[in-house]
Amino acid sequence: MSGFVVIVDFRLEAGARPAFRSLIDANAVASATREPGCRRFDVIEPQGEPDRVVLYEIYDDAAAFADHCATDHYASFDRDSARLVAAKSVTLCDLVCEGSTAGD
Repeated sequence: MSGFVVIVDFRLEAGARPAFRSLIDANAVASATREPGCRRFDVIEPQGEPDRVVLYEIYDDAAAFADHCATDHYASFDRDSARLVAAKSVTLCDLVCEGSTAGD
């Protein structure tokens, strides 16, 4: 199964995680429920790192990710979270083996 994976690593301003989580959780739920090309949108908190949040997203293809970036809920998240983020890195990947569907 193919797919387009986006991993986003956010380094937050000190103490910003609760406010950031409220915004990113709403964006994740909207993405997963309203975007047909979004197959997965996980929000992950690395243990022992209170100012870091990582996203793991799977889209059908790069076009579906581009559609995601054009949504109102993404624009709202991006605008409203900017003051909470100290740094972010984005890694684009190809999905080559989806373990959760290996038995299908």
